[in-house]
Amino acid sequence: MQPSIFSPNASYYGPQGEPPLSPTGYVVLAVIMAFFTGPAIMLNATVIVVSLMHKQLRQPLNYALVNMAVADLGTAMTGGVLSVVNNAQGYFSLGRTGCVMEGFAVSLFGITSLCTVALIAVERMFVVCKPLGQITFQKKHAVGGIALSWLWSLTWNLPPLFGWGRYELEGVGTSCAPDWHNREPGNVSYILAYFAVCFAVPFLIIVMSYAKLMWTLHQVSRMTCVEGGAVAKGEMKVASMVVLMVLTFLVSWLPYASLALLVACSPDVKIHPLVGTVPVYLAKSSTVYNPIIYIYLNNQFRKYAVPFLLCGREPWVEDEESEAATMVETTRVSPS
Repeated sequence: MQPSIFSPNASYYGPQGEPPLSPTGYVVLAVIMAFFTGPAIMLNATVIVVSLMHKQLRQPLNYALVNMAVADLGTAMTGGVLSVVNNAQGYFSLGRTGCVMEGFAVSLFGITSLCTVALIAVERMFVVCKPLGQITFQKKHAVGGIALSWLWSLTWNLPPLFGWGRYELEGVGTSCAPDWHNREPGNVSYILAYFAVCFAVPFLIIVMSYAKLMWTLHQVSRMTCVEGGAVAKGEMKVASMVVLMVLTFLVSWLPYASLALLVACSPDVKIHPLVGTVPVYLAKSSTVYNPIIYIYLNNQFRKYAVPFLLCGREPWVEDEESEAATMVETTRVSPS
């Protein structure tokens, strides 16, 4: 196995300079990352292409969904593909400059996607709860929210390029991210600030927005007194979606954020490189979950995306036609 082109943190290697994983271990990680990266590229690219093809999808409420697909595609193309290649080789082969570029790109796309999840929560709360009265959600609001998500991410991922914090190898040494291990005061202050504004703030926005949304739907259900009816069923459907969204957010990002905060706050804690790699891959796996949960469970997107993926086939239409034909045949043979 060839050594890395630049010298990584000494904690990644044993006393004799041996790598933290065997060659087989690196190959397994490459396969796991490829399992997430391939579908992520395909699904997010599909969302973007389908949105460009169909004007019906280019509505303000869908702008954030497309923006998230762009950010997730960027994460998959940079962090995902490079993780597969580097793990297959068993070392990071792009040098110090390549590490900084990869760390910056993956962090930029990842935090933009995370902020867009919060933006989607605010949009849905805005549309359903109407906190500003009869003011409707328009294109300018959608574009402003998207611009803010990119600006927010850029603002907090640029400092390591200018000396506040830095990008360094993480986990088993085949990918790069903000350096959680460096104990210099400037680096620790950056990590703590990064955790607060790039994880805690989006998380609070998501929870508060969906809590307001669920409370509004609950009140509507009580006012209409149609327990078990259309409003109650709609409320249950939205509740299930919200729970799924929040759980996916936590599964994808909470381990990564918690590990970073633990390392930053506890200088003496010892984290095995493989343990440090698992949260990284969980965070990157959100590039697959996001298009499925936020977009393919959206009936409007599914109407165009599924036929695109299946080369024109529309399985739900075929199912409906088959069901209708069966009902017709049943009617014909049933006794009068």
